[in-house]
Amino acid sequence: MRLTRNRHARLALCLTLAAVAAGCAGSRFAPGGNASAQAGSPMTFFVTSAGSGKGANLGGLTGADQICQNLAAKAGAGDHTWRAYLSTSANGMGPAVNARDRIGRGPWQNARGVVIAQDVESLHGTNNLNKETALTEKGEKVNGRTDQPNFHDILTGSQPDGRAFSGDKDMTCSNWTSSGEGAAMVGHHDRMGLNTEPPALSWNSSHPSRGCGQEALRGTGGAGLLYCFAAK
Repeated sequence: MRLTRNRHARLALCLTLAAVAAGCAGSRFAPGGNASAQAGSPMTFFVTSAGSGKGANLGGLTGADQICQNLAAKAGAGDHTWRAYLSTSANGMGPAVNARDRIGRGPWQNARGVVIAQDVESLHGTNNLNKETALTEKGEKVNGRTDQPNFHDILTGSQPDGRAFSGDKDMTCSNWTSSGEGAAMVGHHDRMGLNTEPPALSWNSSHPSRGCGQEALRGTGGAGLLYCFAAK
């Protein structure tokens, strides 16, 4: 009788342990558990994994913003309002627009949760933007100067302080509507260039492109990619 009771006790203990193990396997701490599925993306900054396919013709600022919004949504971060880091020149349609004025207040972090900059001032001062941190919306690195092909030219149309160029010198490929003649100011996401002068190391204002078409952008190491920031 005592042996039978001991067997029943051991059986009950085993059943209890099995139930606990099953519960843990389905809990939020499990690798495939609900927490991972429910957790929102920490991303508030990314480099686009692709451009418009039409060079610097992005469909204006509206079209560029939509590129950012669409890519962010596919990556699970569509609950933010996304803006492309682009400036435009003053023309008969309206005044100049500064890239720094359209991206919100920060802070911004990449798809892995690494902070790029705390605010607009630090973004245009000492920031943490480089090849290791300037990831795409997929959390992937973008090819830089030491890679083939090189895609480190990111469209910005901006001066180092994030403001538009003054005067009649167009650095925005007709405010992001041209894929023909013209030029766009680009920055180097990998902070690398032909030398160590400030422009070569600039993330947002390194040099003009050779033209506005896709092939012209490729000629200096670009693919028509954009910086995207969560403004809200």
